[in-house]
Amino acid sequence: MEMKTLYLLVPLAPLLGAVIAGLFGKAIGRAGAHTVTILGVAISFLASLAVFQDVQAGNTFNGTVYTWLTSGDISLEIGFLVDRLTAVMMLVVTFVSLMVHIYTIGYMVDDPGYQRFFSYISLFTFSMLMLVMSNNFLQLFFGWEAVGLVSYLLIGFWFTRETAIYANLKAFLVNRVGDFGFLLGIGLVLAYFGTLDYQQVFQMAPHLASHNITLIEGHAWPLMAVICILLFIGAMGKSAQFPLHVWLPDSMEGPTPISALIHAATMVTAGIFMVARMSPLFELSDIALSFVMVIGAITALFMGFLGVIQNDIKRVVAYSTLSQLGYMTVALGASAYSAAIFHLMTHAFFKALLFLAAGSVIIGMHHDQDIRNMGGLRKYMPITWITSLIGSLALIGTPFFSGFYSKDSIIEAVHFSHLPGSGFAYFAVVAGVFVTAFYSFRMYFLVFHGKERFKCAHDTHDHEADKDGDVHGHHHGGHSCPQEPPWVVTLPLVLLAIPSVIIGYLAIEPMLFGDWFGHAIEVAQRHGAMEELHHEFQGATVMGLHALASLPFWLAAAGVSLSWFFYLKRPDIPAMLQTRFRLIYLILEKKYGLDDFNDWFFASGARLLGGNLWRWGDVTAIDGWVVNGSAKLVGRIAGIVRHLQSGYIYHYAFAMIIGVLLMATLFART
Repeated sequence: MEMKTLYLLVPLAPLLGAVIAGLFGKAIGRAGAHTVTILGVAISFLASLAVFQDVQAGNTFNGTVYTWLTSGDISLEIGFLVDRLTAVMMLVVTFVSLMVHIYTIGYMVDDPGYQRFFSYISLFTFSMLMLVMSNNFLQLFFGWEAVGLVSYLLIGFWFTRETAIYANLKAFLVNRVGDFGFLLGIGLVLAYFGTLDYQQVFQMAPHLASHNITLIEGHAWPLMAVICILLFIGAMGKSAQFPLHVWLPDSMEGPTPISALIHAATMVTAGIFMVARMSPLFELSDIALSFVMVIGAITALFMGFLGVIQNDIKRVVAYSTLSQLGYMTVALGASAYSAAIFHLMTHAFFKALLFLAAGSVIIGMHHDQDIRNMGGLRKYMPITWITSLIGSLALIGTPFFSGFYSKDSIIEAVHFSHLPGSGFAYFAVVAGVFVTAFYSFRMYFLVFHGKERFKCAHDTHDHEADKDGDVHGHHHGGHSCPQEPPWVVTLPLVLLAIPSVIIGYLAIEPMLFGDWFGHAIEVAQRHGAMEELHHEFQGATVMGLHALASLPFWLAAAGVSLSWFFYLKRPDIPAMLQTRFRLIYLILEKKYGLDDFNDWFFASGARLLGGNLWRWGDVTAIDGWVVNGSAKLVGRIAGIVRHLQSGYIYHYAFAMIIGVLLMATLFART
C-alpha cells in the first residue's frame, strides 16, 4: 500500500503545484509560485528515485487506481504500470523538469506571466508522467492529449506575438493529424481485442497476428500492420517525424525553458516511448517496422541538413532534436527498442543542456538569438561555454561521452538489421553523423570563438565589417557586455553536464546487454540485431577505444574540422558556397517546401472549401432557399390570396357555397 501511495505521489505532486500556482498565483506571489512548483517536481523526482530502486529490487506494479466507467464487458480505467521502462522514463522526466524549473527562475525573472508559466510547466510534467505510467490505452491517450494541450499553451505563452500564436496553432493542428491516426489505432485495438488494457492486448496479440481486415473492397490488410502503423502515425506527430515534423522548429517561439522541456525529455519522446511500450505488437509486423525505420531514416538525415543553414541559436538545436529523434525511430524500426530508450535518456540530458545553454547565451546577448551577431563569448560566459562544449561533444557522439554509447549502438544495430529499408537507414544514420558534427560545431564556433560581432556599451573601437560591408556591432550598441547569468541559470547547466558525460558509460551494459528491461520490451527471435550487437560488445571502455578507428568517429571529426575551417579560418567560403549552390540553399531555406505546400494545399484548400461551403451552403441554400425562400413563398401565396379578400359579404357567401358544393361532390363520390 505504501508503494501505491508513492506511485500516486509522482504525478499528483506536480499537479498540486500547478493548481496552486495557477489559481492562487496572485495571492502567493512570484516566490510562492516557483516554490510550490519546484517543491512538487522535487518530491516527484525523489519519489521516482524510490520507485526506481524498488523496481530494481524486482518489484513491479500493474493495477487499476480508479475505474472511470463500465460499459458492458468494457471497463475504462485509470491505472499504473510501473516496470523498468516506466521507472527510467519517470526519472528522466522528473530530473530534467526539475532542472528546467530551477532555470526558469532566472530566465523568466522579468516576465509578467511568471506564475502562469510555472503553473504550465508543472502541469506539463504531470501530463507526461500520466502518459508514461499508464497501463491502458485510455490513460495513454489522456496523457497524450494533455501534453499536446499544455504544449499549445506554452508555445503561445507570449500571446501578444503573432508568430507565437501562429506557431502554437500550427503545433496543435499538425498534432491533430497524428492524433487522428493514433485514435483510429486505439479504436481498432478496442474493436478486435475487446479491451484497452496493455497486458490483455499483448497476451491476445499473437493469436491475431495472422488476422486480415478489409479496408478497401478486394484488398486484405494484416490487422497488426494496420494497428501498428496507425499508432505510429500518432508518434509521427508527437515525436515530429517527417512529414509531421513541421511544427517543432516553429515552436521555438515559446520561452527557452519550454524548448528544453518539450524537445528534450517530455513531449517529443512520448512517441518513442509509446512504440517501445508497444513492442509486443510491433514485433508481429515486419511491414510496420520497415515503415518506422524508413520514416526515421528520412527524418535523421534530411532534418540534419536543415540545421546547417539556421542562424537562430534555438532553431539549430531544434533541428538537431528532429535529427536525433530520427535516430531513435530508426532504432525502433530495427527492433533495438532498448537502444532507442537508451538514446532517449542520454539525449534528454545533453539536449536539455544545449537548450538551456542557448537560453543562457540569449540572456547574455540581451535576447538576440542570431548567431551571426555573436562570437568570442567564451571569455564572457565561461560556465555556459564549457557546458555547451560538453553538450555538443555528447551530441556528435564523441567516444566516452554519453551520446557516443547510445548513438553508436543505434548505428550498429541498424547495420545488423535485415529488414527491408535497413540499407537506406544505415546510410542515413552514418551520413547523419557528419552532418550533426558540422552544424553543431558551426553554432559552437560562431557563438563562443572567433571575433566578437557585437558592441558593448563601453566599446569605442569600430568592429570589422563583414563581406557585405555591414558592421554587426550596431546590434548591441548601448548594451552592457555579455556576462554569466545568475546561479539559478548556471547550476542546472552544470547538473545536466554531469550525466551528459558519464551516464552512457555507466548504463550501456545493463540497459542494452543485461536484462534491464525484463518483460517490458519484447523482441522476436527473427529480429536479432541486438543479439548480434551483444556478441560484438566487449565492455564500455573497449567500445570507446575501438571507436577511435571507426567510420562514425572519423566522420564526426571531419564535420568538426570542416566547421572550424569554414567559420573560423575562412568565413568567406560558406558565403561563396551559398552563392554557387543557390538552388540547394533555397531548397533548404524553404525547408523542402513542406511549409509552403501545407499553407497552399491544406490551409488555402481549407479556406477555399470553407468559403464555398459558406457561400453555397449557408448563404445560398440555408439563407437563400430555406429561410428567405420560405418567407418569399409565404409572401407570394399571401399576395395571391390577398386578391380574394375583397371585403364584400356576397363574395364570401359565394365562396362558401362553392366550397360546400365541392365538398358535397367529393363525399358523394366516395
